Amino acid sequence: MESIRQQQIAELVKRNFGAVLQSEGNYIYGDAFVTVTRVKMSSDLGLARIYCSIYNTENKQAVILQMEQEYGRLRQALGSRLRKKMRRIPELEFFMDDTLDEMYRLNALFDRLHDEKQMGEEE
Repeated sequence: MESIRQQQIAELVKRNFGAVLQSEGNYIYGDAFVTVTRVKMSSDLGLARIYCSIYNTENKQAVILQMEQEYGRLRQALGSRLRKKMRRIPELEFFMDDTLDEMYRLNALFDRLHDEKQMGEEE
């Protein structure tokens, strides 16, 4: 269970890191569209796990790897945005959030089952 402070800092990091990706992202990973879906903070607020949804590219893991290669640049840009609000800028870890991809896959599966009339009787 996250504390209220963890949730507040996570939201602050989420908003500001999204703005960093908006300004720096094209230079790092090109035309891919990356959004920050969730941030989870460690209990000591020293680590931020950033979950990103990635669109407009086939190789989504490559985008995460490019972000990890440009770690210093991204953390510095985040630090300049959070300098007045936080004493210590957290370490960053990047993860791919494939929740929406999974949702689309399941919807396609249900549509196919419905078309094949394997969903049972509708009332």
